[in-house]
Amino acid sequence: MENKLLHHLLWERIRGGDNGAFFDLYKALYYDLVNFGIRVCGDAETSGEATDQVFITIWEKHQQLNRVDNVPAYLRTFLKRKILRLLERKRKINDALQNAGAEGDWMEMSYEEFIVKVQTDELVRFKLKNALEKLTFRQKQLIHLKFFDGLSYEQIADQTQQTIKTAYNTIYDALKILRKELKD
Repeated sequence: MENKLLHHLLWERIRGGDNGAFFDLYKALYYDLVNFGIRVCGDAETSGEATDQVFITIWEKHQQLNRVDNVPAYLRTFLKRKILRLLERKRKINDALQNAGAEGDWMEMSYEEFIVKVQTDELVRFKLKNALEKLTFRQKQLIHLKFFDGLSYEQIADQTQQTIKTAYNTIYDALKILRKELKD
């Protein structure tokens, strides 16, 4: 009961824009949510990615959040839906890659399609993970919005409260880092 009240109070403070409360809720529930996600999908990486996205969304939309009585239950439901969307996206990507045909098709792909295809290779996936760790939180966030959520630069700027030019430059710098890291 005490934790339920604490989570509820943290949630209300987050709704008011308190980033300290956000980090407290993150610390309190992150590992429980990741473990729940692993039970849902059987994959720790997908669960961790989805949990990160849940918390990013909470902070980005903290002003529009509704009151919630049972925060952990709400977040588990949110996480389950996020995992299902991620799994569906991965399925679609795998289907697209299987339909891409021969290896020669890589030369005709855009950079974004190339990154997706390359991620299927375990060694390159490892290199990509290491390269992503070199990005700042904001760069990772904008890369995700651009290439995984498919948002335009205008939509990204609106969602992150930046100028379009800042969003473009941040993504450009992130891609430069990724290209350099993946080249080695």
